[in-house]
Amino acid sequence: MEVLAPQPLIRCVFSTDKPTQYKQSRHLPSAIKVAHHGLDEIPLSDTFAWNKLIQTHLTTGDSHRALSIYHHMLLRGVRPDRHTLPRVLAASRLSGHLSLAKQLHSQALKLGCFQDQYVFTALLQAYAHLDHINTAKLLLYKPPRMDSVPWTLLGSLCISRNKPSLAIDLFHEMLDLGAQIDSVALATAIEASAMLKSLKHGKNLHQVARKFELEFDVLVSNSLLKMYVECGSLQMARATFDQMPVKDIISWTVIIRAYVKTGGYNEGLKLFRLMVMNGLKPDPLSVSSLLPACGRMAASKQGKEIHGYLLRNGVELNVTVLNAVMDMYVKSGCIESASRIFKRLKHKDLVSWTVMIMGYSSHGQGQLGVDLFREMEKKSGLQIDQTTYGAVLRACTTARRVEEGKLYFNCIKSPKVEHYALNVALLANSGMFIEAMAFIEKQKIGKHALVQRALLDGCRVHQNKKLGKRVMEKLCELDSLNAENYVLLSNWYAENSKWDMVDEVKRMVGDMGLKPKKAYSWIELRNKVHVFGTGDVSHPRSEGIYWELQCLMKKMEDEGHKPKADYSFHDVDEERECIEVGHSEMLALSFGLISTQAGAPIRVTKNLRVCRFCHDSAKAISGIVGREIILKDPNCFHHFRDGFCSCSDFW
Repeated sequence: MEVLAPQPLIRCVFSTDKPTQYKQSRHLPSAIKVAHHGLDEIPLSDTFAWNKLIQTHLTTGDSHRALSIYHHMLLRGVRPDRHTLPRVLAASRLSGHLSLAKQLHSQALKLGCFQDQYVFTALLQAYAHLDHINTAKLLLYKPPRMDSVPWTLLGSLCISRNKPSLAIDLFHEMLDLGAQIDSVALATAIEASAMLKSLKHGKNLHQVARKFELEFDVLVSNSLLKMYVECGSLQMARATFDQMPVKDIISWTVIIRAYVKTGGYNEGLKLFRLMVMNGLKPDPLSVSSLLPACGRMAASKQGKEIHGYLLRNGVELNVTVLNAVMDMYVKSGCIESASRIFKRLKHKDLVSWTVMIMGYSSHGQGQLGVDLFREMEKKSGLQIDQTTYGAVLRACTTARRVEEGKLYFNCIKSPKVEHYALNVALLANSGMFIEAMAFIEKQKIGKHALVQRALLDGCRVHQNKKLGKRVMEKLCELDSLNAENYVLLSNWYAENSKWDMVDEVKRMVGDMGLKPKKAYSWIELRNKVHVFGTGDVSHPRSEGIYWELQCLMKKMEDEGHKPKADYSFHDVDEERECIEVGHSEMLALSFGLISTQAGAPIRVTKNLRVCRFCHDSAKAISGIVGREIILKDPNCFHHFRDGFCSCSDFW
């Protein structure tokens, strides 16, 4: 490689031949100004002072001034040393000057410090960051580097540049050369295979770990654990976890998060308890990983227990953890608990506000969500993003605050389909169908099933059956493989006594091989979840469950309550043909009433939308028995108290 003279090295970067003149010297910190004025007084042999000044500029992020100092240093005839070149290479990397990095490479060879660890590492980093991975690889071969540190460093740099395949190739080249293999090198290669989601590469690296007896090194084991999770092999991740002789908090957090993410909530909770029993104190990340497992109606008790554990044991409750606790309470039906935590939060970030705005909306308290958004605008000074605007738009829909909703929709710079659908729901739920249709036409969003479903929800609320039928037919065209759409159409025909069309739709669904969802409801009692299907008689207490329902229906009739049995907009086929007291949510509700103490709230979850008959019945029953009934369906939480529902019959 040709060694270039020092002066051209810097002239290719700077436009001035007067290095002691700084056009922007008035902007320099005072301490640095003094140092600059004394450049000509620094002894030629005192490289420490020059290096210190270069480093000062690097620390303040001014790589160009750092290079200017180096220029001046060379013109003064000062010889750089092994501490100078790494700093200048860092400056060239930050400035994006590949040609300068190459010239500094030449100068390192000329000065005889190319083999110095600091200089060599700086060269690797410069080439890798400037997208010359192949040039960086050549450095490893001249002469061959047999220790793993430079190979691992370059592998890490490949990963940071989103080139995991190159990192794996580097690792295998290192193996072929017989270079030393340590846990860091292995963990880096395993991380690359996780990025690629390549189970094949991951398994091969697992074999390498066994060969070098590094399989049970905690760093390697945790890397393998993360890799199997990223590659979607929970079974192999669990096998790796179970075999680990030593598990740290990272090990437990990874496996707990994996179970929670894939819906294995109960197993995630078991592992958390086992971790605590083994003497490991949860950290904010492990807690935040677990709390989504408790964000379900059936797990509200476990969520409260974990929150209590955090308070009793002094686990750090930073804003991230408290946001996760709030979200858990919101999703498990305890909106009051979430609200109390929010009010006590000293430092609220955007997530804190958004969680509560969404929470109020999903619990039928849209006006509180809108009020909270206004408070955030006035007090927080936070930069509002699309997610938060979407949350307040949903709150406006729930509260039917049309004008405010329009205002917030217009604040969204680049609306997505979800935002358009929310605006359609805002208009349709308020009965403004003409304006909703005009908006859909203007924005050319009618081809999106999400938008049509938002329009259909308004038809359901206002019983606009004519428009509703057209929307159902449109949905069958747009989302032809969704059995729910055909169930809606079938139920509409049945409500209008068009039985030939009901049979036609059913034949079509059968010919297409579609299977409509079955309705299920569940309730948790004494740490056991009881699941009920439509017309279910399999529960050991079925006789008592049905008897309780018959008695309640009689009381409702005596008090003049007559629930509506309208299925024209219902998305469950089987419930239309079943006696109303046999609907899954009614069975779960009745079981809760006969199995819990008087006055205790009843919490029921349903996998499909609650029908109008069951909704009206639950309202009446809440007044008769004097209990709060919380019924969650995919659309929202229904809080029934004293004969009223929090959704105000808009769901």
